[in-house]
Amino acid sequence: MPRQPATVKQSDVTRIIKGAQAAGIVAGRIEADLKTGRVVVYAEGQASADDPNPWDRL
Repeated sequence: MPRQPATVKQSDVTRIIKGAQAAGIVAGRIEADLKTGRVVVYAEGQASADDPNPWDRL
């Protein structure tokens, strides 16, 4: 079976990080979905969807 072309390339991620830095955002974490090509940049200190909400304990 031949390999499928990459949906997210390193150059794409580099471009996204440089754009975030130009906007004054410090990238804390980056998530890339290789099947859909979706790239999400979380700012440093920003909670993600995986982090539990402290109000859930109440």
